[in-house]
Amino acid sequence: MKQKMKRIIITGMFIGTALTVMAQTDSTKKPTTNLTYSVDIYYRYDLNDAPDKTNNLTSFTNSKNSFELGMASIRADHSFGKVSATADLGFGRRAQENSYNDVNTLVAVKQLYISYAPSSAVKFSIGKWSTHIGYELVDAYANRNYSMSYAFSYGPFFHTGIKADISLGGKSAFMIGVANPTDFSTTTSSTKVLLAQFSTGIKNDKLKAYFNFQGGTGFSQFDLVVNGVISSRFAINYDGTIKMVKTGTIKSSWSSNALYFNYDPTAVFGLTLRSEYFADGKNVAGVGTSVVQTTLSGNIHIENLTIIPEIRLDNAGNTVFSKNSGAGTKNDASFILAAVYKF
Repeated sequence: MKQKMKRIIITGMFIGTALTVMAQTDSTKKPTTNLTYSVDIYYRYDLNDAPDKTNNLTSFTNSKNSFELGMASIRADHSFGKVSATADLGFGRRAQENSYNDVNTLVAVKQLYISYAPSSAVKFSIGKWSTHIGYELVDAYANRNYSMSYAFSYGPFFHTGIKADISLGGKSAFMIGVANPTDFSTTTSSTKVLLAQFSTGIKNDKLKAYFNFQGGTGFSQFDLVVNGVISSRFAINYDGTIKMVKTGTIKSSWSSNALYFNYDPTAVFGLTLRSEYFADGKNVAGVGTSVVQTTLSGNIHIENLTIIPEIRLDNAGNTVFSKNSGAGTKNDASFILAAVYKF
């Protein structure tokens, strides 16, 4: 019995020593985890106050004269050596509209992907990730305007598939991938979508450009995003996109051109003016007319809190909005007060 106990103790000491040596040998491979949390809440008042419509044709703010919950979000990024994983969950209106084709628990999954980087120049990712197309993002804290553009609302939200990110040296990079049909986390269709992006910029990062593409059976979309930093207080950004659809022999499209003027006179206060021309005369996106929207948003920063008072004007080519009387009108004005907290 004593000999058996002695052998167990010696064996335990050996295993403990071996594990210690292995831990010391692998000490350069330390796993890292980053957590990001955010919440946003808003109130939207529609000046037309139509009895049967919210007069809202874009994403995430489809309400009127009501306090609304935006989204509570938690994102975990974990890496260990050449392998990394991201789990990004959201709960609320934004998450529901972002994953509008999903059901049950999949609705809460904004992003879920695993990446492997065999070298510093190449990284492969598989799973679900936010789209590379466009300037605006699903998370409220990532945008300076709280309401969304038409380009974002009718463009892709996310992709589920596999992609490769390749560094071309300097500030240039290339991405190519293949995914499920746009905005589908799961599908029984064998149809897939081709994704691509070429990005570049100047050495000091004051000018960056992103040439984006997605295309599949019967459609293709081209997108250009340009970010320009004029000074430490002023920046101009541009997003131009066109989606072309072919049904039989009939070809049609919708397009958007948007400019974002950002001005930050102080560290605690900034302004963003967004001006967008959205053209959907062929009713490809479901709007059926052209719209010019102008949005002026303030950004008031108090520690991790950003308060966004916002005035928005939408002017359409046809009567797609409604007045308080119920009559149709081409114009609408709305006011939003939002609170966004990131921690």
